[in-house]
Amino acid sequence: MSGIEHASSQSIKPFRSSEEYLYAMKEDLAEWLKDLYRLDLTVNNLLELMETGVLLCDHANNVTRVAEDFGHKHGHTHLQLPTSGVTFVRSAQPATFLARDNVSNFINWCRNQMYIKDVLMFETDDLVLRKNEKNFVLCLLEVARRASRFGMAAPVLIQLEQEIEEEIREEMEMTAQDTPQPVVQRCLQSTQNLDEMVTGLGSVMWGREGQGPVLSDLLVFCNNTTQIDVHS
Repeated sequence: MSGIEHASSQSIKPFRSSEEYLYAMKEDLAEWLKDLYRLDLTVNNLLELMETGVLLCDHANNVTRVAEDFGHKHGHTHLQLPTSGVTFVRSAQPATFLARDNVSNFINWCRNQMYIKDVLMFETDDLVLRKNEKNFVLCLLEVARRASRFGMAAPVLIQLEQEIEEEIREEMEMTAQDTPQPVVQRCLQSTQNLDEMVTGLGSVMWGREGQGPVLSDLLVFCNNTTQIDVHS
């Protein structure tokens, strides 16, 4: 589960309602896109300016160019980079077929080029008819999160998520380094040779009369065997 998906399913303590949290996410997206593309974007007109799909498709093509530059610079990488952008109609007007087609093309790009999971995807009507603003916002944030891996500037929420993940990773590494490792001792049996040990253990593990392993017999066998610590 990604950080964005996790955040969407949890109660966010600083916000009194999911509506407040949605507003905060939209505000962060608006500020980020405003700085990224030098647009007159605000939290109040974000969806209105997005509904033609033009800005969405421009963004998809920009992300693809950044990914291409990253690939040329770093060569082979384990990251899944988008390899093709989006064809769209720049003159599309709101509430028209062309606008819906632009949005649909962006959705297909998210799914096929950015590999966004269905749980974080949105449908055309979620944006055009405002049926589900939350899904639309979460999808844009997930695109931003994935694009940040190959050099794209990220919204503040994504930066905070990455900082928290880095702190957790560092704490786990420090804990692992400070934890003393148990001393492993190898044991030799002093009263039996190897053939006797294998024969005896085999008969115990399979129980009496071909039945399955019997725990009590295993314990008796182990307790009756003398062990000598051998330090290596």
